[in-house]
Amino acid sequence: MNKTDLLFLLDYTDWANDRLLQAAEKLTPEQFAAAHRTTYGSLRGILVHVLVAYKIWRGRLQEGSAPASLPAQEDFTDIASFSAHLKAEHGALRAYVASLDEAGGQHLVDYRTSRGEPYQNAVWQIVLQVTNHAMQHRSEAAEVLTEYGCSPGNLDLIFYLRQAA
Repeated sequence: MNKTDLLFLLDYTDWANDRLLQAAEKLTPEQFAAAHRTTYGSLRGILVHVLVAYKIWRGRLQEGSAPASLPAQEDFTDIASFSAHLKAEHGALRAYVASLDEAGGQHLVDYRTSRGEPYQNAVWQIVLQVTNHAMQHRSEAAEVLTEYGCSPGNLDLIFYLRQAA
């Protein structure tokens, strides 16, 4: 994948994230944090998990290691406080990719997992991981939002493409 492809994926991810966050703005802070049967315990839990993944992977890309401290669910009392952080983190990742030369997506990144295991992946693989990871958890979050009567609507790539046309 080249830089243009990676930026496209990030732009689509930003669009889909925004649709999800706009739907979530209709919730009360209590609904945002309410216990739910999801793996991460609540809508807030799902979304904070996505934010944490962004921070970890961007840290590995830019500094070669994950950040020393990561946000926790309790750091966010409502969707507005969360949205600002996710948008900033997404913007920082996009700025990093935009700063790469055209072959930058092929560069290999050495990093350690949270268990300390060494790995190496190309930048494009990491960016694809971040965008696919966000997609998986957006679908989980969309289900919670739909149960609250606040569906984010269609988040499929084709709808992004049609809107952009």
